[in-house]
Amino acid sequence: DSEGGLYVCMNTFLGFGREHIERHYRKTGQCVYLHLKRHVIEKVPGASGGALPKRRNAKLFLDVETNSDLNSDDFEYEDEAKLVIFPDHYEISLPNIEELPALVTIACDAFLSAKSPYRKQDPDSWEEELQASKHAKTLVQLDNGVRIPPSGWKCSKCDLRENLWLNLTDGSVLCGKWFFDGSGGNGHAMEHYKETGYPLAVKLGTITPDRADVYSFDEEEPVLDPHIAKHLAHFGIDMLQMQVTENGLTDNDIKPRVSEWEVIQEAGMKLKPMYGPGYTGMKNLGNSCYLNAVMQAIFSIPEFQRAYVGNLPRIFDYSPLDPTQDFNTQMAKLGHGLLSGQYSKPPMKSELIEQVMKEEHKLQHNGISPRMFKAFISKGHPEFSSNRQQDAQEFFLHLINLVERNPVGSENPSDVFRFLVEERTQCCQSRKVRYTERVDYIMQLPVAMEAATNKDELIAYELKRREAEAARRPPPELVRAKIPFSACLQAFSEPNNVEDFWSSALQAKSAGVKTSRFASFPEYLVVQIKKFTFGLDWIPKKLDVSVDMPDFLDISHLRARGLQPGEEELPDIAPPIIIPDDPKALDIDESSVMQLAEMGFPLEACRKAVYYTGNLGAEVAFNWIIAHMEEPDFAEPLVIPAFGEVASSGAAAFGAVGLDNQPPEEMVAIIISMGFQRNLAIQALKATNNNLERALEWIFSHPELEEESEPVLDMMNMENNANANILAETGSEGPRIKDGSGRYELFGFISHMGTSTMSGHYVCHLKKEGRWVIYNDLRVCASERPPKDLGYIYFYHRIPS
Repeated sequence: DSEGGLYVCMNTFLGFGREHIERHYRKTGQCVYLHLKRHVIEKVPGASGGALPKRRNAKLFLDVETNSDLNSDDFEYEDEAKLVIFPDHYEISLPNIEELPALVTIACDAFLSAKSPYRKQDPDSWEEELQASKHAKTLVQLDNGVRIPPSGWKCSKCDLRENLWLNLTDGSVLCGKWFFDGSGGNGHAMEHYKETGYPLAVKLGTITPDRADVYSFDEEEPVLDPHIAKHLAHFGIDMLQMQVTENGLTDNDIKPRVSEWEVIQEAGMKLKPMYGPGYTGMKNLGNSCYLNAVMQAIFSIPEFQRAYVGNLPRIFDYSPLDPTQDFNTQMAKLGHGLLSGQYSKPPMKSELIEQVMKEEHKLQHNGISPRMFKAFISKGHPEFSSNRQQDAQEFFLHLINLVERNPVGSENPSDVFRFLVEERTQCCQSRKVRYTERVDYIMQLPVAMEAATNKDELIAYELKRREAEAARRPPPELVRAKIPFSACLQAFSEPNNVEDFWSSALQAKSAGVKTSRFASFPEYLVVQIKKFTFGLDWIPKKLDVSVDMPDFLDISHLRARGLQPGEEELPDIAPPIIIPDDPKALDIDESSVMQLAEMGFPLEACRKAVYYTGNLGAEVAFNWIIAHMEEPDFAEPLVIPAFGEVASSGAAAFGAVGLDNQPPEEMVAIIISMGFQRNLAIQALKATNNNLERALEWIFSHPELEEESEPVLDMMNMENNANANILAETGSEGPRIKDGSGRYELFGFISHMGTSTMSGHYVCHLKKEGRWVIYNDLRVCASERPPKDLGYIYFYHRIPS
């Protein structure tokens, strides 16, 4: 609130704007608030060349987050702090040792001296520079023949498959420490150090061509290992080749890789800047270009514009007491910033003259900084909450998940992406079939490398590249494989073998094939070209290909047809449950797990499905998922039961659900003591898996439920589901879809530059008002040569019939 400043409750330390503070007081009875107001003093050049102060208010509460550099020498700050006592609004200026108790003075001083969370989040200001480990140079590595595969890792002591660390002395793969939120591991990596004294370990999953997370148990802190490439190579992980080539050139020095960056960003061209509503750039917060690109595409869609920007007054009026933790408020705020045009204005003539006078010829961009939005949307996510580069496709699905869990009005904007996939599985021996349906949001197309139309050029390029490498010369100009889009579409529609298929007709494992078709076509079709993979040498590889993506797309021939005359369905018989003598000895089939995970289901749910169906294949595990996807603990980690519990767990695998689902009574009592109704307390705890802190946040984010006497089960289920694919099927009337014709027109695409999703840069191109526009973080310009053949994610909208 630029006029009223920020009010902070001295009991909960939640911040409120002037229009919300009265409501919070009436609701909670908290009467002591800290009132903060910051005045920005802008130095205006005076007649004599000096600087005259020009005072204006800073926006503290909703934080417009424009891209103005308020840290420059052109600005100074003047802060004002008061203690306000409600309901009389009695104000006490700070500091005031004479009138205030010592405890209150200490609390106010501690709050005022605390560092801003946004400053903490800024990588330029808070990341400490890591120091090289004292053990790196003299590290002894055992010659024990250990080789680490590129995937499928698990802790050698407890079978955990996340937060795994590779000991750089003996190659042991062990889990890390347990965190307060229930994530992490069992601390076996630390135990191993205490037993052996082997000091250094690298976290699996963080190894990229230019970095890896290394921890020193002896020094008790993250460290740098200058010899990490050599230490990883000892265990068969080739990092050095991607770090520096044999001729001493880094990847960024090689012309072909630079060429990709130039083509996608349209470098070297005089691009005309675009201004006004819908042409607002977004500041890169440090590897946040994936978020910027996705959000620009999302808010170019009318349904999202109506849901959040069109409903902005209502969303703000009914926002919870802490709007920084409300998804709809943050979406509305970001959408308004992008679409209002307030932060995308052409420079005034006086500003251009000032730049010339200061010899600043670089154009100063408008734009917004999505710092608060990123902080909220990535909260609790191990990857998106970091400052590392991420996969734009994974973030898109993460965003859709949050949209599904936080409905706004009667219309769900994510409905425009949702479609049904019909999967036809056939037993090759009995020839019987099974038809199932699942929900999806992205059409993933494989890259049909074998269909390249320039194979001769590729062979010649590879020969020249090897000769240049042997002679230590710079590599030749890159030749990209040219892949017809029709070949990728054909690869998508062809039957795939189903590994470990269990045939209910034969009551045994058999060979099976699966084909996928569209049971419905979405309003907006999102197409991903699957360019990223891992090689057997551990090097993350990007298929640097050119795909001739069409401006107009017709996939009507991929419409599902259902059971055909003459086809016989597989019997609806569940496979037998295999219970080993030692349950922990059961090795989960990771190939089946990954098949299910690629369908969009949570990884832990996939592992449970494969475990409880006795490794009988992805098809059987898929049926388990369909039967259990509405259970509250569907996406919770797999807990291997003790031997005496196996029978009950096995029964639950096919439908037996526990009846005692009530939250702990002590947690219910705590919430009731705060003045909330019992049924609301139970509902909130169920919706948050009995997490007290999250339950309170849930109550504050659903003020409309406080006056209701009965629990709203639909809302509870909506909050409890952790996956958008699952939620879409919870309704009694089936998933909400917007079926129609299968004819589409391209209106946007997101491109990636770099060698893997963990590095590089994302750029978005959108077609607006009949012309293509490039969104490159803060830079928004008319596109001259949109590189439609090099995209990673494409956005199509349905052509009205």
